[in-house]
Amino acid sequence: MALLLHHPLLFHTTKTPSITLLQTPKSLLFKNLRDRTVKCAAVATPEVSGDKEDVLVDEERGRVNPVGYDWTEEWYPLYLVKDVPDDAPLGLTVFDKQVVLYRDGNGELQCYEDRCPHRLAKLSEGQIVDGRLECLYHGWQFEGDEGKCVKIPQLPAGAKIPRSACTKTYEIKDSQGVVWIWMSHKTPPNPSKIPWFENFDRPGFKDISTIHELPYDHSILLENLMDPAHVPISHDRTDWSAKREDAQPLLFKVTERTERGFAGWWGREADKTPKNFLRFEAPCNLQNNREIVDKDGVTNYFSGLFLCRPTGQGKSMLIVRFGSTKRSPLAKFFPEWYFHQNAGKVFEQDMGFLSSQNEILMKEKVPTKDLYLNLRSSDTWVAEYRKWMDKVGHGMPYHFGHSTISMPVEPAVVEHAPAGFVASIAASSPAKGGIGIQYAPNLANRYFRHVVHCKDCRNVVRAFETWKKRLSVVAGLSLTLAILFNARQWKTLFLLAAAVSGGGAYICSTAVALNTTNFIRTHRRL
Repeated sequence: MALLLHHPLLFHTTKTPSITLLQTPKSLLFKNLRDRTVKCAAVATPEVSGDKEDVLVDEERGRVNPVGYDWTEEWYPLYLVKDVPDDAPLGLTVFDKQVVLYRDGNGELQCYEDRCPHRLAKLSEGQIVDGRLECLYHGWQFEGDEGKCVKIPQLPAGAKIPRSACTKTYEIKDSQGVVWIWMSHKTPPNPSKIPWFENFDRPGFKDISTIHELPYDHSILLENLMDPAHVPISHDRTDWSAKREDAQPLLFKVTERTERGFAGWWGREADKTPKNFLRFEAPCNLQNNREIVDKDGVTNYFSGLFLCRPTGQGKSMLIVRFGSTKRSPLAKFFPEWYFHQNAGKVFEQDMGFLSSQNEILMKEKVPTKDLYLNLRSSDTWVAEYRKWMDKVGHGMPYHFGHSTISMPVEPAVVEHAPAGFVASIAASSPAKGGIGIQYAPNLANRYFRHVVHCKDCRNVVRAFETWKKRLSVVAGLSLTLAILFNARQWKTLFLLAAAVSGGGAYICSTAVALNTTNFIRTHRRL
């Protein structure tokens, strides 16, 4: 995903920049090499100068030292504020907890447990009536930050609504354009734990933010996001910033390890000095920053921010935010939806092997040190992350650590999506899905991974679909008139109109496909 951080259309850099460090590195903490022998049958072992294990990430011997951690006592990135629907409730999950987010009659965001206290129906399947959230099963209505039930149609006249009819609520906050949710009902919300990203508050800082639902665990997603080594290979020629011939050793310097994460510098070995600063912070926030001083002495700030939310076993949701104080002049010539669909392509290029990685972890049921072969020159952040999971995994519903593991207590609930004609009608609401069976609910489908969550892209798809239909009608009428008219000048005019309208309809169809069709590698058999 570092590909997007260096996207040439998003960020403008100078040819010979000087780098201002965000903080002074303390030390490069690599020690106590693990004495490990790898045996591979019928495989020739390459000769390596010196200790053949010196390319592996060092292992720390001894017991894991867990720290106090409770996954509920954290703020999780729930959604982009700008993409929360105005006219429908939104069902979301954090690990296995289901919540519903909606805007009330005053435009305020409210968040409840996603089940009606009456008969446990999902409130996210309901509707907004007079600014209240109504359960679509029996019409019970709820409002306010206390989840108070204010209407039960079936109650006799004069009967009071039981106090127990209220629904459980969750504390949410809007910070820097993101809705954050506090998951604990035992511990009061801790405002100081809400992440604050300095670059996004700088004067002149502009960002492009997208949201994506993905079919693999949030820990695998984070691994992938903190792995710059895969970019030249996995995303070769996605744009001109990624080329497989640029794959090379990387430098990593860990400068900070705390109970809440780690931080450090990384860069290409050929550059001698790492220029990118990475920080991972609990529970699932990752940022990649860079500062560049231009020829006039002005410091420009660049950030790639990844806010990951665990949405259940084998599922996650990611808010991606790329921004800078100085953008490439070319960026203004590209619509924002172009960058959104390009991000979708990047995720699809990784999806196959990340999903298979998720499957193997669940099947093998052993820590990653028994499965991974982490190299110093590419996998340092991955090893750091899994070792951090060793410290805090005991406080999570399940985890895959470097040397520890805890499997889910209960197996994942498989949600069966409707198909065919029923799906096409059920998915007809813009807040719920798309139009047509090609958008049947499926996390392998780009529409349901991104477009359904993005107001801008949803509107773009709808607009292109409308124009495609209009232009197709004009093309058909023009062609008909060209056949009916005998006069050469009129025939030529109508044929030209048919060609232009048909071409416009094709362009609209192509734009819709860019936003809704998955990327398929050309070497894959279909």
